[in-house]
Amino acid sequence: RRLCSQPGGPSTPRSRSALSGLSLNILTILSFCKTPELRTPSHLLVLSLALADSGISLNALVAATSSLLRRWPYGSEGCQAHGFQGFATALASICSSAAIAWGRYHHYCTRNRLDWNTAVSLVFFVWLSSAFWAALPLLGWGRYDYEPLGTCCTLDYSKGDRNFTSFLFTMAFFNFFLPLFITVVSYQLMEQKLGKTSRPPVNTVLPARTLLLGWGPYALLYLYATMADATSISPKLQMVPALIAKTVPTVNAMNYALGSEMVHRGIWQCLSPQRRERSREQ
Repeated sequence: RRLCSQPGGPSTPRSRSALSGLSLNILTILSFCKTPELRTPSHLLVLSLALADSGISLNALVAATSSLLRRWPYGSEGCQAHGFQGFATALASICSSAAIAWGRYHHYCTRNRLDWNTAVSLVFFVWLSSAFWAALPLLGWGRYDYEPLGTCCTLDYSKGDRNFTSFLFTMAFFNFFLPLFITVVSYQLMEQKLGKTSRPPVNTVLPARTLLLGWGPYALLYLYATMADATSISPKLQMVPALIAKTVPTVNAMNYALGSEMVHRGIWQCLSPQRRERSREQ
């Protein structure tokens, strides 16, 4: 399982996507900390997503470092920790996207605005649920192991046995298909209600496409592993879903942060001390 990646292999695009995703999401987090206007219940959900995506990017950065070393230097316990952290933040990212979709529908299409109690409860549930599902492989339902190139750790799909199959289908229903359904339905209802009178104030297409195209290849690979021998696929081809998924934090940051005028303004205030001082004076 501990194969070595070749120089110039997946480590280069992985490190680029990790650095871009980490940079953009750290700027988003800093803008929330330094801009009082962003401290609202709706933006708390975006902050949760930025934290999750920062975790994904950090996980990818560790994998990129081990790819450059052409070995996994952190041992078996490090592999389990890396697998848990990556899986937990990935699930938190997916579920946070669904929570944002539901929160936006609630904010724009109902008479009751999203309040702090509801937003905090959603964030708490997202992270508690993600940690719960990510801990199950550590307890024996599913397991973490080295990815084909041996430079990072994820769910072991090489066996495709009953243990893996039962965990996969249960986990995928609650953490991929259900969040995807919530996201699609929430934005479709927004389009139906707001599209008659005005243009929806947020992008109603990109979030669902990001979930489907960003995490769908992983779902297809895992599904294939339940029906056939996944090791028959070349190691480099098996790494394609991981490389695609590592671009999700960058896409999310561009959509939810840079695509929001208020968050965008907050980021610029963080980057420009003069603008921050002006906003305080005003």
